[in-house]
Amino acid sequence: MTPSLEIRHHEADLDETDRTDGPDLESDRLHEECGVFGVFNHPDAAALTALGLHALQHRGQEAAGIVSFDGQRFHSERRLGLVGDNFSKREVIERLPGQSAIGHTRYSTTGGTILRNVQPLFAELETGGFAVCHNGNLTNGLTLRRRLIADGAIYQATSDTEVILHLVARSRRNRFTDRFIDALGQIEGGYAFVGMTNKKLIGARDPLGIRPLVIGELDGKFILTSESVALDIIGARFVREVENGEVVVIDDKGLESIKPFPARRKRPCIFEYVYFARPDSIVDGKNVYGLRKQIGAILAQESGVPADVIVPVPDSGVPAAIGYAQAAGIPYELGIIRNHYVGRTFIQPTQSVRDQGVRMKHSANRAVVEGKRIVLVDDSIVRGTTSRKIVQMMRDAGAREVHFRIASPPIKFPDYYGIDMPDQEKLLAAHMSIPQMKDYLGVDSLAFISIDGLYRALGEPGRNAAQPQFTDHYFTGDYPTTITDLVGEAAKQLSLLAEAS
Repeated sequence: MTPSLEIRHHEADLDETDRTDGPDLESDRLHEECGVFGVFNHPDAAALTALGLHALQHRGQEAAGIVSFDGQRFHSERRLGLVGDNFSKREVIERLPGQSAIGHTRYSTTGGTILRNVQPLFAELETGGFAVCHNGNLTNGLTLRRRLIADGAIYQATSDTEVILHLVARSRRNRFTDRFIDALGQIEGGYAFVGMTNKKLIGARDPLGIRPLVIGELDGKFILTSESVALDIIGARFVREVENGEVVVIDDKGLESIKPFPARRKRPCIFEYVYFARPDSIVDGKNVYGLRKQIGAILAQESGVPADVIVPVPDSGVPAAIGYAQAAGIPYELGIIRNHYVGRTFIQPTQSVRDQGVRMKHSANRAVVEGKRIVLVDDSIVRGTTSRKIVQMMRDAGAREVHFRIASPPIKFPDYYGIDMPDQEKLLAAHMSIPQMKDYLGVDSLAFISIDGLYRALGEPGRNAAQPQFTDHYFTGDYPTTITDLVGEAAKQLSLLAEAS
């Protein structure tokens, strides 16, 4: 019997026009890339997957989904909204029976926030059912999509993840693993895939290791996931990272490692360390929290300034601010208090109310900043609109001087590997010098960590320009792969169907 899909999904209430902060605030942050999780042959597969996705919620808050396999049929629950809002009830988990499951939490970088794009995606192939989820972006995904449609392929979603389903389906190899590898050989970009068939769990990481993927073990059963924190939440043991360019196949015989492509130097995304990974994650054997403190310490060494208090921009600026304060010998204080309970659909009826959106999330702690020379520490500046409002909020609270220190170099170039980032013309550092940015933000001084300083914070002697140790194109313009969709003739319009969110 060929396993078939039993579809169960319900739409959560999320409208793209009802974002919490309005256009400025939401578009002025680097948005998370997506998180993946998979477990093979465990009696609590769906529940473990839901818990793992909870730990990966920081990687995407737009949608989440789980597909399980019970030995005969696949079962799917895909929802718009947060993991906790959709996968915390017993009846939902009971609709996902089976000993194997994969899950995904999503922030869209390709394709809109509509139910048909929510992962894991599923297809019935000649070899049986195949569910797959994906963190990252395929830089030739649109080119492949255009070619496949011209050749008769029928697309349902607008996510680039669907490309892998079509490529696997069209492969003429006999074994499923060989078909999957055949498909990987045709794609470009940064990716971490977790897939599931009726017989195995399969994972793959791109040849440069741009996107993360790790292996864990619980009760003798293997797990694949984006970050080690997803293992911690379920009490699983961290085994190792999936290596760049590696394919891992988990079945009843155990775990098989396959390296089907020529070896290449590893170049993980440096923003995983600066911003995306949860602070308590272990990335490449290093504690992210400790690395971010070290970034702050080097930032203080490079651009220290006389001040009375160091103030983090919560939450992402906190570890760097602690490191800065310790290195500078200046007190660290919470001069900005973040409201964690702002709903995604808060009504903002007028422009004047929308302009106050930053105060919904951040409030000045006047007792800390009034009359003080403060150093604000944040992880990055994207458009600069939010930073400008936070600076003004500090002025309004009575700060005597406001100095801004940024724990990453200026972002001058867009990303095509899974980070949702504005186009280049909307990046502040792409069209302003640091003095111009200083004036725009209204600060007394502005400084970013140097690219070599960032590399030193991560344990390198500096950036090797000939063979960079990390993927850092957003700072340098040095893209590690060909961006086929950017230079090719891929269609810009992903779908002819307008679908309500």
